[in-house]
Amino acid sequence: MKPLLLILDDWEGLIQTAACWNQLKDLLEIKFLKESIERTSDFEIEQAQFLMAVRERTALNEQLFKRMPKLKLVLQTGGHAYHIDMAAAKQRNIDIASGRRAKAPLASVPELTFAFALGLMHKVYQAKRTMQNGEWNLLTGRTLSNRRLGILGLGRHGSRVAHIASSAFNMEVVAWNRNENTYGKNDGFKRLSLDELLETSDVVSIHLRLSEESTGLINKERLAKMKPDAILINTSRGAIVDENALIEALKNGRLAGAGLDVFSHEPLAVDSPLRMFDNVILTPHIGWTVEEVFEEFADIACTQLMEYLNGTLANTELLPY
Repeated sequence: MKPLLLILDDWEGLIQTAACWNQLKDLLEIKFLKESIERTSDFEIEQAQFLMAVRERTALNEQLFKRMPKLKLVLQTGGHAYHIDMAAAKQRNIDIASGRRAKAPLASVPELTFAFALGLMHKVYQAKRTMQNGEWNLLTGRTLSNRRLGILGLGRHGSRVAHIASSAFNMEVVAWNRNENTYGKNDGFKRLSLDELLETSDVVSIHLRLSEESTGLINKERLAKMKPDAILINTSRGAIVDENALIEALKNGRLAGAGLDVFSHEPLAVDSPLRMFDNVILTPHIGWTVEEVFEEFADIACTQLMEYLNGTLANTELLPY
């Protein structure tokens, strides 16, 4: 009986279509799951030696690990592991291989950021709605050119957004990082304090990692510092923004609009007030869900698994416990 690889949460069916699995089919039994792992048999869960997780769609916790006594390796796509109980993995000697070297999200997330920025500044959403209603309202928008973009987190995604804004849209870019020692300052972009950035930026875009320090960072007090005609964009993590405070700011006209791809609780509640605003664009966490990302995730996982089977997987590919 060949070792079993379970691939979780292939909702879109795009992981399964990757050509790289052909190089492993003679070595492994591979099962793709489009639905919850609870829909598969206890036998397969117990027999699985390898597990591939699509981002954070399934919690890999002690309870699940107890049901998988033969599990040796988790192939984790993306650069985060918020959903993995690392202590439980360590206790059971389960290695966690990270897909953090993926490059495709570096294009998809910035592109969505500017989809939000352009849509909000040019009132595309309101225009679409009025046109569908048979109206011809001459809405007045604003250009991005010559406006200030404030970036929270000038890391992998934030730096790409900064360069696009500066070169393609002629925007003035300023930035703030939680830890300036993490990123170099020799990139030509001015650093400001968080308060000054919020007070002076026309567009504020969040590209921070979720941490204890960043959770709730954009709260009522900090939202109040933003200009009334500014827009807020979050393609990072929903918990960084206090959603109730954001709702109040939008209700009171303290912000011109918001573009949100991430939320404190996902999926977003059907009755969330955020769904009611004309000046808010919402997307269901699609910043990374493009065809190129899924293909790259599969290629990285296949390479890591082949290296693991050959005993050549580098320690640098593994997440520390």
